[in-house]
Amino acid sequence: MKKEQMAGDDLVLAWPRPASSWFEAAPVGNGRLGAMVFGGVRGSRLQINDSTVWSGRPKGPADALARVLASGAGPERLAEVRQAVRDEDHRRAEKLLMSFEGDYSQEYLPFVDLWMTLETGDPAGDSPGDSTGDSPGAEAAYLGRTLNLDDGVVSETLEVGGRSVRRRTWASRPARAVCVEVTVEGGTADMRLEMSSPLRGVHEAAGVSGLTLGVEVPVDGAPLHEPDVAEPLRYAAAPDDGYDPFAAAAVRIGTDGEASATDGVWSVRGMSRALIVLTSSTSAADYWANRADVVRSASREEHLARAVRDAEAAVAAGAAELLRAHRQDLRALLSAAGLTIGTRRTGTFDVEKEILGGTDEGLVATVMFQLGRYLLASASRPAAGPPANLQGLWNAELRPAWSSNYTININTQMNYWGAESAGLPECHEPLFDLIERLSQTGGRVSGELYGARGWVAHHNTDMWGWALPVGMGHGNPSWAIWMMGGVWLAHHLWEHFEFGQDLEFLRERGWPLLRGCAEFCLDWLVDGPDGWLDTIPSTSPENLFVSRQSTPESLSYSAAMDMALIRALFSDCLAAAEALGLDDPISGRIRTAMPRLRPPRIAPDGRLREWAEDLPEQDPHHRHLSFLAGVYPLGQIDPVETPDLAAAAVRSLDARGPGAMGWSWAWKIALRARLGDARTARDLFLEATRPYSDDPSVNVPADGSLWGGLLPNLFSTHPPFQIDGNYGITAALLEMVVQSHGGVIRILPAVPAAWADGAAWGVRCRGGWTVDLEWRRGELTSLTVRNSLPGTRTARVGHDGTTAELTLAGGEQVRLGTSLDIRERTPRR
Repeated sequence: MKKEQMAGDDLVLAWPRPASSWFEAAPVGNGRLGAMVFGGVRGSRLQINDSTVWSGRPKGPADALARVLASGAGPERLAEVRQAVRDEDHRRAEKLLMSFEGDYSQEYLPFVDLWMTLETGDPAGDSPGDSTGDSPGAEAAYLGRTLNLDDGVVSETLEVGGRSVRRRTWASRPARAVCVEVTVEGGTADMRLEMSSPLRGVHEAAGVSGLTLGVEVPVDGAPLHEPDVAEPLRYAAAPDDGYDPFAAAAVRIGTDGEASATDGVWSVRGMSRALIVLTSSTSAADYWANRADVVRSASREEHLARAVRDAEAAVAAGAAELLRAHRQDLRALLSAAGLTIGTRRTGTFDVEKEILGGTDEGLVATVMFQLGRYLLASASRPAAGPPANLQGLWNAELRPAWSSNYTININTQMNYWGAESAGLPECHEPLFDLIERLSQTGGRVSGELYGARGWVAHHNTDMWGWALPVGMGHGNPSWAIWMMGGVWLAHHLWEHFEFGQDLEFLRERGWPLLRGCAEFCLDWLVDGPDGWLDTIPSTSPENLFVSRQSTPESLSYSAAMDMALIRALFSDCLAAAEALGLDDPISGRIRTAMPRLRPPRIAPDGRLREWAEDLPEQDPHHRHLSFLAGVYPLGQIDPVETPDLAAAAVRSLDARGPGAMGWSWAWKIALRARLGDARTARDLFLEATRPYSDDPSVNVPADGSLWGGLLPNLFSTHPPFQIDGNYGITAALLEMVVQSHGGVIRILPAVPAAWADGAAWGVRCRGGWTVDLEWRRGELTSLTVRNSLPGTRTARVGHDGTTAELTLAGGEQVRLGTSLDIRERTPRR
């Protein structure tokens, strides 16, 4: 039942006005270049990002490690930390451990702005600084803009001087460009373009063919939460070991009007059509592509020339061909899978009235599912650049919240929770590139800082592969000191294999990284006084417990999340070695260690323990659910297989209370889905998708915390804005409809009664299976299971208390009845 979509079947978001703020603009992206489309007539803004424009430099992680080691941190001091933790000497343990902290990971930065003005014949007062885009006067009108979630095109309709103008904007992966097509009907119009950057400009040129801009990128950027840094953005005095932090942008235009350029402004008079393309070339992109610590940069002149060549090639192709190739490329991803709740699947919907202010929750769920898929396909593409960060691909701030980096104690992982099941496995690949980089930088940290083999990563990283703890020597260990970041990331490698069964991937990329991560964990574990193996020091991100001295503390041993992640890693490694037919000595070491990992425990109050001991949380309603990772995404706790632990997980969630912010809501929805609690999952979804308000009288719950919600462009906010909420909601919604952990494909495991009708197609399941299904009035009406891979294999499918085993040849599919009996078998075509 794969849904083949044509333009009339698309899901389209609409806004009647141009954006008055960044959070009203519409996002487009191709994995490397992203744009926020503001719209408007005068001062219309395209805010452009390049996924490789980060502060920092290739040698940054190595230099930071050298500074930390010079401070005295290392294996001997680690032994002192461990003893202090055992002695419950919390102040000494913290003081010693803070010397292991590096400075901070680097920042993802804005790149350039492209300003467009459509002339009405009276240019007075026009200014590129007018980001609202509209003081149109009598001769101009803005009739609205749309974002097509199936082909990634922003369309605007305007009237300028009595003429109808259509403007379409998209980010083309095939052309490596942001493209804008302007068409005037019933006459001609005038237009001008300007390009600027918040970064340090070192080159600017304007000619009849277009604009070029060259900028220097800072080599160091301090996070916003470090307010006392003397120089928050520091530029290099000279290139460092051949690395020149330079980025070039080029704009080229094809038009039938009369073009001219002066004082950095490009203008055209009497046009009926124009094609505008923007391309980039950066030193950091060379570094990323070469996968080396230091790469000798191309010259600034060559970067400018590269950007110009790409832009000229795109203009030469023409708007029709660029749009055709873009649609073919993006639709191939976005049409692969889908989910609809209710019957309203397609059409154009007013965001303010029908999504943020509407009452059709099925429509909201349908939109949020596809929006998350669209945002991932726009932000993360193979061989394009680094993976989606805290804001995906889009950021306008020089000091964004949390540096818009990779926070790897939940947020980066959540970005990719839906990549496999929601039909976007290709979009997972940039994350694997980052993990490979971390294995290199983290290998040095593991060996020199901890005296361990393998590789390690902590709480944050960036495109340079930052692997140290962060915190500048004063970061609270509850968030700064956590040695399991790489362990959680490594699970994504196994997930990619589980869904796709690609042995070559597992052999060439997955196994070496999994093995190296396991080497670190085997060395990190130490004998506990009661015979178990412990991780020490250990934290439960980002929560605190109340010590026996009644003080809030972070450092203990063997937090539940540590044990769940290491258990998952060891299981993944053993399964990977078996799949590859490997006789590796590390498998024996893992088998010896596995029975000695502390299992999850239930506290006297019936909840799961968050720490090895029964310690009370300082914040009982904390947004982090670290100790429940064994439920979701790891699948170690299940209502059928481990009912007592599942019941304890439910009690823990009940005690944590309702949602608090975008990503936390998404995790809670997924957890409730895994635990079969459809009603609460729906309640949390309704909380997560209400409009965000910063009015305390509206948006502060009884506990005083500030809740998030959806911004006017449907971005999910923490607050501040973090895109993981959007990505996490997509994964969580699908988890309510289809699950495939534990060797069983579960159909409709947590669909609430209020969502009586719906359909899903192209849902990928672990083991290489794909399912399509429909349900009406709460009952399953259609189910198709497909063996998506070569070879004959057997799947277990469960629904409503019935489980069936299906053996299918490669490419074969079967249609099942509601009792899971085979109604029709379709051989491979």
